[in-house]
Amino acid sequence: MQQITIRKATLNDMETLLRFEQGVVEAERPFDVTLKNEHTYYYNINQLITAPHIELLVAEQAGQLVASGYARIEIAKPYLKHEKYAYLGFMYVAPECRGQGINQLIVEGLKAWSRSKNVTELRLEVYDKNHGAIRAYEKKSFARHMILMRLDLNED
Repeated sequence: MQQITIRKATLNDMETLLRFEQGVVEAERPFDVTLKNEHTYYYNINQLITAPHIELLVAEQAGQLVASGYARIEIAKPYLKHEKYAYLGFMYVAPECRGQGINQLIVEGLKAWSRSKNVTELRLEVYDKNHGAIRAYEKKSFARHMILMRLDLNED
């Protein structure tokens, strides 16, 4: 396996990050019947790169970007034990690089950044039928916490 470097994303990474975003959308389509069928954008990538309360990391291998992920500091509900938490998103690894532990390196970098901001809780969302992603996050000590349920009134 070639050397992997984890670094903060820059605006020069935009073209690749836009491709990664579409990779995330396509990977999630089979799990989410509510997604529009046309070209879809999830993120304001410029904001992910420039906002002080967000850390967008990328992984480089052989001079190419191969993965991404961000941590965004959020204010917690007033009834929770923690005042703030970091929400993780845009977790993507190029298909040809999966299985090399790159996502775990991104998560470790985001954990370190979150700790440096005095954040004590990380949260993320995973589709309940995305068993591979769930297993990967459980390996990093994430625990299932809550299930979001929905009812389509058009099908009721």
